Amino acid sequence: MLLSYKYKLRPNNQQSTKLSGWLDMLRAAYNWNLRDRIDGWHQQFLWGDYCDFKTRVEVTPLTCSLVKGTQLENPWKDGGGKAKKEGDKNKSPKRSASLMQDANLINLKTSRPWYQGIDCDVLQSIPARVNEAFNKFFKGAGFPKFKRRHDFKSFAYKPGRVKIKGGKIYLPKIGWMRFFNSRTIPEGFDIRTVTIRQKADGWYVSVRIEDKNIPDFPVIPDSEIKSIIGCDMGLIKLVYLSNDDTINNPRFSTNKHTKRLTRVRQRRVSRKQKGSKKRSKAQNKVTALHHKIQQKREAYQWRVANKIVSLADAVAVEDLQVKNMMKRCKPVKSATGRFLPNNQAAKRGLNSSIADASWYSLTQKLEYLAAKSGKRLYRVNPQYTSQTCSKCKNIDQESRNGEKFICTNCGHIDDANLQAARNVRTKAIDSYRLTIV
Repeated sequence: MLLSYKYKLRPNNQQSTKLSGWLDMLRAAYNWNLRDRIDGWHQQFLWGDYCDFKTRVEVTPLTCSLVKGTQLENPWKDGGGKAKKEGDKNKSPKRSASLMQDANLINLKTSRPWYQGIDCDVLQSIPARVNEAFNKFFKGAGFPKFKRRHDFKSFAYKPGRVKIKGGKIYLPKIGWMRFFNSRTIPEGFDIRTVTIRQKADGWYVSVRIEDKNIPDFPVIPDSEIKSIIGCDMGLIKLVYLSNDDTINNPRFSTNKHTKRLTRVRQRRVSRKQKGSKKRSKAQNKVTALHHKIQQKREAYQWRVANKIVSLADAVAVEDLQVKNMMKRCKPVKSATGRFLPNNQAAKRGLNSSIADASWYSLTQKLEYLAAKSGKRLYRVNPQYTSQTCSKCKNIDQESRNGEKFICTNCGHIDDANLQAARNVRTKAIDSYRLTIV
């Protein structure tokens, strides 16, 4: 079984300063490795001699690195490109770009002695982090970007390096540090990866623990499911349930008080001189406000997810593409080529409400708690769920009138969102062939 616990750290002033310094140095190393990978990749496409601006040395294709993506260290794993035994190939396996950057860390510590204060495992994770970003890019994600100060907020230790004893945690090269031991690690679990992360209100540690002797959470088969509840995500109410129950939407970031407070604090930031300490302090207050809103939303969603999961053996939700729902409206052009109004101003308010509701995050919590409780979560196609009559199964767009549903076929009158929740439940039963009495 693999679990993850998160605790808040209580570093002293010296430890807090050291952690902040580590983040700055690791971010610089990440950006340097990324630049090296980009330069090494483009180098293979050059024809003829060229001058490297960093080293001011004339380089030819014959002196370029044999590994695509970097120009550092020996490109061979061992043997210098020669065969180990007679009859083998005349070259040994080449190193990857990540391994070559990892081997260059010795030169980094020599040329920049202040990097010797960082733990070696933490420093070695930076080339691996760059390599992971490129692997995601080759699988369809965006191209890796250079990290700014607000983008790089965490670093990780390898398994077996961190120790926990009571209310203290030992971090190599930092020492023993107090933390809020809100949940005791169960006996028999080994500490795996430990991630240190900086947030607006302090430092946090995420500890992954594992016990191979304990099996994973049991999963109930479809044949044993006796009850299921459907959920329809909304904005006036956060969740509409198929049992005619609703869950309120507190609107943590879009209520009148919070919107005014955010506007006032953001205005104070804009009025300060750029680069000044006062502007930095004002920006920290804005960041702290957004972090507080996020914490309130997370705590509320966990309570909501626990309540929904406890109602039945399975939960059915719509497979919503929230990212597509929050896209900008397409521009509308007239015959003369001028842009016409496209209701983007109204769409902007809708996008803010959807982001505040955080449907995707709530669905993830439902899925996690369902798996932890040995239950199931089913995703169904959201098409026509709010236009289908739950009585006669007639599909008509005219039946939906705002928050009301009046069937044009049988005259059934109901709340449109509760109607959609029942249709989500019925769709899950039909799609997964469940036997629900």
